[in-house]
Amino acid sequence: RTASIVENLDREMLRKIDEKRDVLSSIPEHNAALRRAKREAYFLHIYHTVGIEGNTMTIQQTRSILETRVAVSGKSIDEHNEILGLDAAMKYINSTLLYHLRDITMGDILEIHKRVLGHVDPVEGGHFRRSQVYVGGHVPPGPAEIHQLMTQFLEWLNSEDAMDL
Repeated sequence: RTASIVENLDREMLRKIDEKRDVLSSIPEHNAALRRAKREAYFLHIYHTVGIEGNTMTIQQTRSILETRVAVSGKSIDEHNEILGLDAAMKYINSTLLYHLRDITMGDILEIHKRVLGHVDPVEGGHFRRSQVYVGGHVPPGPAEIHQLMTQFLEWLNSEDAMDL
């Protein structure tokens, strides 16, 4: 009963998002306000991404680490390294993958992983996990399943369906 209502609401929301995307795309790249907004969005992206994993740094501390590379007293090395690792991965993506007109490969994914995790756990960074993990009451796929699931993910990621997103 409500499916068509939800579809219409989704369609309208996506239309509004498309309009805002088009307005944003019309702003010249050299515009100072756009550059500041992109920089702030970058800091927020890193702050929220590490925060969802339990990092306790504030947005101001995150910004400070990224701008100065100076440690924040009272915070763990791992928390600093999570921020620096994600920064390294984002820079890798933006400098090597963003503008290449080719499929994303398993090697690309592992290179991103190496940068994200490499500052915190250099031995595991860039490799599929070799042991079972648990997240609360959820049991993620086991290590033996990871390669096949990642292969399926890459097939989707490089598909026309994903390109339309």
